[in-house]
Amino acid sequence: MDRFRMIFQYFQSNSESVMNGICGLLALASVKMYTSFDFSCPCLPQYNMAYGLGIMFVPPVILFLCGLILNRQSLVMLEEWRRPQGRRKKDVAVIRYMCSSIMQRAMVAPVVWIIVTLLDGKCLICAFSGSMDPEKFVGFANVSTAQVQQLLAKVPCKDDELMRNNTSRKAVSRYLRCWSQALGWSILLILIIAAFLARWLRPCFNQTTLLQARHWSNYIDIEQKIFEETCCEHSRLFAHKCILHFFESMQQEIKLHSFSLPREGEGAEGEEDLLRGITDQDQVNKLLKTWYYEKPPLDVS
Repeated sequence: MDRFRMIFQYFQSNSESVMNGICGLLALASVKMYTSFDFSCPCLPQYNMAYGLGIMFVPPVILFLCGLILNRQSLVMLEEWRRPQGRRKKDVAVIRYMCSSIMQRAMVAPVVWIIVTLLDGKCLICAFSGSMDPEKFVGFANVSTAQVQQLLAKVPCKDDELMRNNTSRKAVSRYLRCWSQALGWSILLILIIAAFLARWLRPCFNQTTLLQARHWSNYIDIEQKIFEETCCEHSRLFAHKCILHFFESMQQEIKLHSFSLPREGEGAEGEEDLLRGITDQDQVNKLLKTWYYEKPPLDVS
């Protein structure tokens, strides 16, 4: 149990490590989802593009939203952005740093999905086979315009009767797959170069602002966790006091049933630290309202 408690405390105190792990799992899940997905192009001129582009871009939107939902810092950032000014000023640089960090992590899984679909090529073939110029392929030379559109739309369906003996189907498919893979590798190369430049050129700039933003973004996250833990502890102690007060008011009935009440003062030292001067619901609500509207300044001197 101690080992599990240590692991839980580590992940609880290292939000960045947790989010990096979640982003990696989402990226792996996106690859697994695509490889296990049964891609079936409708092979109809009016539906091919909608289906192909939908498979390419709708799941990334879902994965992006999942990344935002699972990232605890997104809620912390929104609360920090929307909270009243109060006694503590809001630092725009910290909010901008948190937003940038959240977006970068949330974009990992969607980008992986798009790159995998482009490297596979099925989505692009389904979406743009009907938009190809038939004059570039000899198999469509002596066919009417309406038939050409039908044949081009059926390029992704290699088992269709109209396309089994068509010599240009493979040519169109190869042509679009080459463009799809070239686009996928290009996007991957651009992202790797951008990550390389961002990592190696960062020390060339002033690090003070970045360190300050990172420090205070971590502080806001940890402060929120400690505040929630303290509120839970206070709620437990307050409930304990209220229940004891209830049983003390029911002393006569308790004595009739031979129940024994805890002696006054047992375990009260730790409770008095949190409950000193707080005796009713209105005082608790006032404290919580003060915390939200007038957060104390970051000065412990």
